[in-house]
Amino acid sequence: SAPTAATADADTMLARAFAEQATDLQVQGQGTVTRLLADDNEGGRHQRFIVRLESGQTLLIAHNIDVAPRVASLKVGDAVAFNGVYEWNDQGGIIHWTHLDPQGSHEPGWIEHGGRVYE
Repeated sequence: SAPTAATADADTMLARAFAEQATDLQVQGQGTVTRLLADDNEGGRHQRFIVRLESGQTLLIAHNIDVAPRVASLKVGDAVAFNGVYEWNDQGGIIHWTHLDPQGSHEPGWIEHGGRVYE
């Protein structure tokens, strides 16, 4: 399917964030899961996976499963949409804060997969 204008705009913004080595930037986007990684259990536990955008850029999604439910039955090839905070790295970037803020002081993030929103 052809990318929507919103997808193209999100991909353009994420490409700019990567080029400018941005940090602490609230973003939305969508992509396809290309790799599932082991949970990160240091400090807050995070479900981790790699998403490839329509543009080809890859992002590591680090979804806090101490705060939000695990994204169920996630597999390579699945489409996901996300809202979170972008942090630059040399491999495309990391998205975190994909959940509600228990203190209510941070813009809420989320992951959408299979018709369900995880926040």
